[in-house]
Parts: sequence; structure tokens; C-alpha cells
Amino acid sequence: MGRPLRLVLASGSRYRRELLMRLGLPFEVIVSQADESPLLHETAPALTARLAVAKARAVAQHAPDALIIGSDQVAEYDGEIVGKPGDFTEAARQLRRISGKTARLYTGLALLNTRTGRLQTEVAPFEVTFRVLDEDRIARYLEKEQPYDCAGSVKSEGLGIALFERLAGDDPTTLIGLPLIRLVRMLENENIPIP
Repeated sequence: MGRPLRLVLASGSRYRRELLMRLGLPFEVIVSQADESPLLHETAPALTARLAVAKARAVAQHAPDALIIGSDQVAEYDGEIVGKPGDFTEAARQLRRISGKTARLYTGLALLNTRTGRLQTEVAPFEVTFRVLDEDRIARYLEKEQPYDCAGSVKSEGLGIALFERLAGDDPTTLIGLPLIRLVRMLENENIPIP
């Protein structure tokens, strides 16, 4: 059987680290340097699945005998993929555009066993219907929360929840960026008992 597999999160996201800590398993973080650029005509689910795998594979060379978790999230509305805004101006534009509408978030998840080469992947969808957002509400939210590193400009685990009218999905952690229900199933497939 050999020594136990290490658990590695291939992400620098503090949100994913906090979510993974909920499982009570020891893990380490190795930030992936995978190129996150979308391909021409790539759908949101295909993009998140590809990037989750790319992140896990990019870290594999640094983590032998490991289970590597790769994850990526994008928002989609009006047929357009929407990523992290980066700054106030783009975040305000994103929120104005989605005001009163429904967005779909896709979170790609990959678990790569570097000892066996086994790769498990899934894409978890989650729908978010936004309240009608006026300029003052958008500005107040962005000044307080500064969600510039969050897909679609929404930090749902914080003040972003106040922007929502309705949520629909089978795993609330998908909204934050790491679908733990799916991850638990994948880890159990690798004989990692939780709890």
C-alpha cells in the first residue's frame, strides 16, 4: 500500500482554502500556474472543467504521491462568460448588467491521483437571481466588500448575499468556488474517509 497520499489544493484562493478546511483533513497548497485564458467559442462548463484539470496537472510535477484538487469558477449571463472583475469599474459594469436577472455559475472540479493517474472531474452549476440593483447599492456593496477576485463580482459568503433574490443549486459551497459535496464523493472514491 505504501505511504498515504498527500492532499494538495492547486489554488491560491483563500475562499477555496477556507472551504477545504471544513473537511478537517490535512492539506497543503501549491498554487497552479496554469494559463486560465478561455479558448475561442468555449462554453462556460467546458472552460471550468478544462481549467480545473489544467490546474491539477500543472501542480502534479511538484506533488508525487498526492491527491490534487483543481477547481475553477466562472459566471455566465446573456450567453457571455464573466470572470473576475479585477477592479471597481469592471465590477460595477458586471453588476449593472446582471441587475434583476439570473446568472449561472459553473464550478469545475478535478481530483487527480498522481500515484495512479486516476482523474475524476465534474462541473457543478448554480443559479443566482439578482435583485434589481441601483447605482447606490452597487457602489456601497463594492466599497465594502471589494469582490474583485470573485467571478461575477459577487462574494456570496459575505455581503453579496444581500444582492440575491433567489438561489438554486444542490450544493451551496459551489457558489463560493469549491463544491464540497462532490469533492467528498471523489475523495471517498480514493478511499479517504470523511469524517
